[in-house]
Amino acid sequence: MRSKAFSVSMLALILCVILPAPAKAQRGRGQAVQLPAGAGQELVQNRCTQCHGLNQIANSPGYTEDGWQALIGSMVVLPENEAGVVVQYLASSFPERPAPEAVIISGPVEVTIREWMAPSLGSRPHDPLAARDGSIWWTGQWVSVLGRVNPATSMIREFPLGDDVGPHGLAEDGDGNIWYTGINQNHVGKLDPNTGEVTQYSIPEAAVVPEGARGPHTPIFDQNGTLWFTLQSGMVGRLIPRTGEMRVVATPTSGTYPYGIQVNSRGVPWYVDFRGNRIGSIDPETMEITEHTLPNPDARPRRIALTPDDAVWYTDYARGYLGRFNPVTGEVKEWPSPGGPRSLPYGIATVDNIIWYSESGVRDDTLVRFDSETEEFQTWLIPSGGGVIRNMMATADGNLVLACSGVNRVALVEISD
Repeated sequence: MRSKAFSVSMLALILCVILPAPAKAQRGRGQAVQLPAGAGQELVQNRCTQCHGLNQIANSPGYTEDGWQALIGSMVVLPENEAGVVVQYLASSFPERPAPEAVIISGPVEVTIREWMAPSLGSRPHDPLAARDGSIWWTGQWVSVLGRVNPATSMIREFPLGDDVGPHGLAEDGDGNIWYTGINQNHVGKLDPNTGEVTQYSIPEAAVVPEGARGPHTPIFDQNGTLWFTLQSGMVGRLIPRTGEMRVVATPTSGTYPYGIQVNSRGVPWYVDFRGNRIGSIDPETMEITEHTLPNPDARPRRIALTPDDAVWYTDYARGYLGRFNPVTGEVKEWPSPGGPRSLPYGIATVDNIIWYSESGVRDDTLVRFDSETEEFQTWLIPSGGGVIRNMMATADGNLVLACSGVNRVALVEISD
């Protein structure tokens, strides 16, 4: 049970961080913003500025009163005398703005989407993991926990990692241990789910760039049990668990933002650069990075998935496209996402030759299916609204797990052909 002090702190987080907004509207906290006058202005302003800039509210897409209530309710329990004031103020000052409508395309496949609320309100589930035992894991980034749900029983357990760890991505090793990236404290961690014991591996402070290595982001294991991961500081890393040896290298281009990462059938890691129109491949022996430039200079690939032929698929978050890169020929082919240029394609996964991804810029979020052979789309609404599906992963039996960050939920998508 949380204290009132914790609830107030999480209110600041929800008002300033959790609101899904178009990429171009996400700005630094340093910009001065004056909230509109009205009952509740002082309450919102005092709480929010404890940790974030008010521009995150001003640039949000806005919600109806019911929408604000539902969003806040998934993040924090507020005293009744505050909740009503906050909701009414936000709904009147920041009403729902026009947004791209979800485009629903029928097709031959049926899905059932089951969702579970994370016990820790305001945890903001970031990345999901489909474990081999059938359980679903997630990173509770804002409360520094890892969560696990058994879909068969709906039993949920959370594993605390310590203060301000900020877990981001997840990967499972061959022994069933759950590895995560601690983005706030600059380490990679291993959780033993049987004991709850956590082992941390600090990111080297080697001066591969002047400001050092920081911001471990997304992890993935290769076929040999080596853990690869991206870093926000323009680097990629490699950790050999049996020895604890870790090495990080900088990308050839400066100022990059390596984001999603996957390993192909030959053990070669591929990543996307969210700060540029680039895809990178890493030599698993030397860690030499080869960058591949996408044709459109405005492309901003955010997540990545691979099909059995090792083709590289990516979501172009900035332009609203699904893309494919052929690593043999260098050919790039792209398809406009059904929701249009402001649909913000994000999390992506593959099941055989079918591409699945999310659109987080439409109302409500959509789950998108793309058949790479017929080049046909099919889409579904996320029941809870989704609230930005930052990542997804295929299960061993061909289903999907999702992290619905903005509504504090994780989901299982059961697919019937």
